[in-house]
Amino acid sequence: NKASKGVQNKFNSILPDNYHNIITSAIKNMTKVVLFGSKYTTKKPLIGLTLKERDDLALDKIKTYKNTAMIEGAGTGAGGILIGLTDLPLLLGIKIKLLYELASIYGFDVKDYRERMYILSIFQLAFSSQNHVNKVFAKIENWDEYKNTLSDDINDLDWRSFQQEYRDYIDLAKLLQLVPGIGAFVGAYVNNKLVDKLGEYAMYAYRMRILSDEVCVTKKTRWFSKIFIK
Repeated sequence: NKASKGVQNKFNSILPDNYHNIITSAIKNMTKVVLFGSKYTTKKPLIGLTLKERDDLALDKIKTYKNTAMIEGAGTGAGGILIGLTDLPLLLGIKIKLLYELASIYGFDVKDYRERMYILSIFQLAFSSQNHVNKVFAKIENWDEYKNTLSDDINDLDWRSFQQEYRDYIDLAKLLQLVPGIGAFVGAYVNNKLVDKLGEYAMYAYRMRILSDEVCVTKKTRWFSKIFIK
């Protein structure tokens, strides 16, 4: 809303350019890692599992990553501004690893470039303005068709818009993490919530891919439209 945006802009004007440069660089590098990195593509997709079994594995994995993010957020939040600036790159790494893990759990091969683009789409669903979420949802709702239009050239990705949406979503919460005295609490709480939301949206997004038979189409569309489209 306008009030929170005003507070966010005021905080942004106070912080040094290094802070903004770190965020922009971290998000850009994260995007490149997702698209081209081999660090997280070693896990093989799980096959032969029911959706219930996949969901149970996913929930356990999300819980683990939430705890990791909480510890990381509390540690960097307690360290003041300089150490606090390192939180965003670290948290991004945690989120990327979680999404790769969840993709494998739901049976999708992240060695496929298009699956990594799907991961970026999930990221945008969780951490973008509602207007942008609606646009992304329209693409993943018809992913089998949309993926065939994707370019292999990273330069065709509008990563500037991607990083700006993410920044606008989390900036205020993460800025509060830099405030002395409350940084550790805010860091732990915010990181927990951010990873929890990402995990929840990832589960929904991968269910969309699995629930593809005609019997599920109507239920699937109604279910996910209620979650993502407002």
